[in-house]
Amino acid sequence: MTELTLLARIYNSHQMKQIGGILEDLLGDLSAEALVKGTAAGRWVVLEVSGEDEGIATKLLEREIGFCPVGFQKVKKFASLKGFVTGLEKNGEALTVDVGVFQPNPVYSTVPLSNLQANLAEGKKLPLKKLSEMWGICENLPTEVKVLEVDAEKGAIEAELQESQIRKLLTWKDSLLDRLIVVGASATEINGTLEQEGLNRDVIDVESLGTFEHALVCKLGTDAAGLIGRLGRHLRKSKFTVFNPKNLQ
Repeated sequence: MTELTLLARIYNSHQMKQIGGILEDLLGDLSAEALVKGTAAGRWVVLEVSGEDEGIATKLLEREIGFCPVGFQKVKKFASLKGFVTGLEKNGEALTVDVGVFQPNPVYSTVPLSNLQANLAEGKKLPLKKLSEMWGICENLPTEVKVLEVDAEKGAIEAELQESQIRKLLTWKDSLLDRLIVVGASATEINGTLEQEGLNRDVIDVESLGTFEHALVCKLGTDAAGLIGRLGRHLRKSKFTVFNPKNLQ
């Protein structure tokens, strides 16, 4: 029996039940059980994995969802970490990414604005707010970073955008397709809403970014912003952000 902390954010109490169903589907016919115990630091899913196939189940969960480092001492230089954008409106000099470090105290990774400018603005000195608007970077957006420095004395983690994260954003740009980023809803809820609203022709794919974070890929000519009203009346607790590649031309 092993207790683990999933790299999955919970936005409301209803999702605690949903995560149980998601885990059950993921483990399928394995002789293992993943029991949701609660949350850590008010947002991370804590679970207990047990059973004959516990080891296989743990590796599967790590691959498909990931686990929080939890302890600061577990973060190593040059490690690749996945986290969630946080405090976007509070810091204009760096992008803050919560990578799941909360013991003994919460520590976030920071990506300097200069790194974002170099990778996402061809070196132009654009402010963080402008870059975020251009690239659809929003609160709780799943984001991959590479650790550059770990300062134990200051309790700080400096990072840069992981190459895979940069490639993803550039792929979005090159596709010329609008994307509607939905934070706080499961894939089942989103697909059900698309069908209910008859939007399956307008949305050609639901791209999973995290357990409760997705990007709806719009067909060519469909305006992502125009979908918010119809989706929002069903997904009332979700947050929506538009990625429009035209803003990058």
